[in-house]
Amino acid sequence: MQHTASLSKKLIRIGASLLVLALASIGLTLWVTWQLEGGAAAVNEAGRMRMQTWRLTSAVYAGTPQPELQRLVNNFEESLSVLRRGDASRPLFVPWDARVKDKFLTVESLWLVQRQQWLGGPALPVGASLQASGDFVEAIDAFVLAIELHLSRLTAILNLFQFAMMALAIGGAVIMLYTGYLYVISPLSRLHQGLGKVEAGEFAARIEVDTEDEFGQVAAGFNRMAGKLDAMYKGLESQVEAKIRHIEAQRVRLEALYEVSAFLAQAGSIEELAQGFAQRVRTLMKADAGAVRWSDDASQRYLMLASDCFPQDMLEEERSLLSGACVCGNLQFDSKTRVIPILSHDEIPVRRCAKVGYESVVSVPIRLQQRLLGEFNLFFRSPVTLSDEETELLDALASHLASALESLRAAALAREAAVAEERTMLARELHDSIAQSLVFLKIQLQLLRIAAQKGQTAQMHQALDELDVGLRESIGDVRELLVHFRTRTNTDDIEQALQETLQKFQHQTGLPTHLKVHGDGLPLPPDVQVHVLHVLQEALSNVRKHASASKVELEVHKGAQWRFMVRDDGIGFDARQGHGPSHVGMKIMRERAGGIGAHVEIISRPGQGTIASLTLPTHPVSRSSGTAITGLELESLAGLMRSH
Repeated sequence: MQHTASLSKKLIRIGASLLVLALASIGLTLWVTWQLEGGAAAVNEAGRMRMQTWRLTSAVYAGTPQPELQRLVNNFEESLSVLRRGDASRPLFVPWDARVKDKFLTVESLWLVQRQQWLGGPALPVGASLQASGDFVEAIDAFVLAIELHLSRLTAILNLFQFAMMALAIGGAVIMLYTGYLYVISPLSRLHQGLGKVEAGEFAARIEVDTEDEFGQVAAGFNRMAGKLDAMYKGLESQVEAKIRHIEAQRVRLEALYEVSAFLAQAGSIEELAQGFAQRVRTLMKADAGAVRWSDDASQRYLMLASDCFPQDMLEEERSLLSGACVCGNLQFDSKTRVIPILSHDEIPVRRCAKVGYESVVSVPIRLQQRLLGEFNLFFRSPVTLSDEETELLDALASHLASALESLRAAALAREAAVAEERTMLARELHDSIAQSLVFLKIQLQLLRIAAQKGQTAQMHQALDELDVGLRESIGDVRELLVHFRTRTNTDDIEQALQETLQKFQHQTGLPTHLKVHGDGLPLPPDVQVHVLHVLQEALSNVRKHASASKVELEVHKGAQWRFMVRDDGIGFDARQGHGPSHVGMKIMRERAGGIGAHVEIISRPGQGTIASLTLPTHPVSRSSGTAITGLELESLAGLMRSH
């Protein structure tokens, strides 16, 4: 039979019952003690009346004055009054019952007689007076004895209550121990035993639930927990095995992903990249054949970049596949990885696959930043299904392939852009220097021909001198151009390249040079260093051609904004007029400085030399490199493939 009351209600009921009994016993004990205390004070007051009686008797026969005698009588009457009404402050009250009341009335009646005699009545003989006083004292003694008999009964009741309280305390302790064992210790012991069994591996252990209190609820929860543990333990081995298989499959997929990613990062050509990817993915997915196809810009034709274990006759037919001619190469913008069953070889889109025995084709689109670049296909000779993990793996591999192909394409276009930039720079160098010199030589040659026709010897010699000077200038420009293109920059610091440039200039011209470097700053990017060197070399070329200087100094200030100054002690010119013999060189310097966002300033006066200053921005960047990168994104892989 189950107990429905909760543990707290049970303990409250037991505690309340014991409390009521204890309060009742304590209240009864206090009442009896109060009665005993008041009765004891009454006995003391009655004994005092006996002393007052003998004192009055002695005072009467001793002839005590009337006022003193009246005071003694008043004291006696006050004692009677206190006994009659009691005094709660002392406390004092007579435990009245029939016997005590009778004795008290006797004392009062005798007192009236004695009082009359003592205060003015006829004096009694000594013997009679002593006999009357003795009778009065005996009446008081009888009254005191009646009180004491009543108090003795109250004392017996108090002792009985004390024994009852002792028994109640013992019984309460026994009840508390029993209820504690029944409602607390025993359930806890059963729970402890059950936990011990579960800890030992006995998940079938259960606890008997015979109450609906808190311990009953805990026991029911323990049984549910043990049941779940039992069920989990029974299926744990199979779950662990399944989890191990799942983890192993994930490990294999991650290992394959890392392996393919590492291969894609190391591949040096598109052919190597596509072929290696097809082989590895086919082996990973245990497919019978694989193919990587790339679409043209309009997604109208798919070109097979590489294949693995693909039938030779199908390879020739599907090397270039029109979009929609087969299930392969038939992708939409939002196409996803899918499994295509090959139902019958009579169906036109799949008849070639069915003829060679393939039953399923997996189509995986290759995308890069929402652009559909192509697809790769896996062919199976049996029906196949893809799990979510396998689909995610194929999508990740396709994304890595797209990134790798795009990186190869970008690297190829970057090389082409670098070559084009070098050719453009070389053409500009030739145009700005040698081409102008050749034009000057052509003019002088025409003047020489005219002078020869007219027989003007002086003009002929002058033209020949101009031709000689022009040829020497052209030869110097060619040598200087070769020197410029052989100068290499240092990726860490430009100081070494500057030193080499000054040494070559000194070797070419014989002018002493000096390099001064001040401050500290972050190294310049290599492409920016190239532009800086070209500007400085053009400034040195202007010094060689026009300055007639005896020494040259290059001063470099490093910092947030780098500054380079080429200073000579030559003839100088009026920079305020904006023209002079070096105006072409100044134009070239400003154009080259504009390529990195720098500023060129020329400070010169006639007879006081020239200072050419190049000031870089805070974060210099070569604009030509940015333009080349933009061009990379506009080219297509199909065009690159055709060029190869």
